[in-house]
Amino acid sequence: MQLVVMGDTHVPSRETAIPDWVVDEMRAVDHVIHTGDFDSADALATVREYAPDLTAVVGNIDPRTLDLPEVATLDAGGVRFVVTHGTGELATYDDRVAHITDEHAADDRLTVGISGHTHQRRDETHGGYRLLNPGSATGADPAPDVSIMTVDAADGEVSVETHVA
Repeated sequence: MQLVVMGDTHVPSRETAIPDWVVDEMRAVDHVIHTGDFDSADALATVREYAPDLTAVVGNIDPRTLDLPEVATLDAGGVRFVVTHGTGELATYDDRVAHITDEHAADDRLTVGISGHTHQRRDETHGGYRLLNPGSATGADPAPDVSIMTVDAADGEVSVETHVA
């Protein structure tokens, strides 16, 4: 299964729109994962319009009227993805995300944690879990650039590619 992992769009408070190339990537995959901080109901509606299927969580900036969960799971390609925004202090970020991933991990398959909040791309192992942070899909401050990840999940394994503009 092909997925786009994205987050921290912050439309309209920090950026005006999701870049066209990100929209093209969203349209080209089977599923989109968004790590929160849409910033508005309109931004969520835009992502839903372009995503063939969507797993999304609430970020610390999102209006609570978006009615998104704090943690979501997706089982795809024999892999469990645990999605959270990662809200909290940077000093405890990795431990926090690994703990949330562990709480929702699958016993019978690879589990990958996905989070946002920092606007900094990451693909690292912490606490025994691979943790992905796609950065900001709009380049919203303090991100140095626009970035997303594409993930291929198949037969219980994942390959990850980072896209930066």
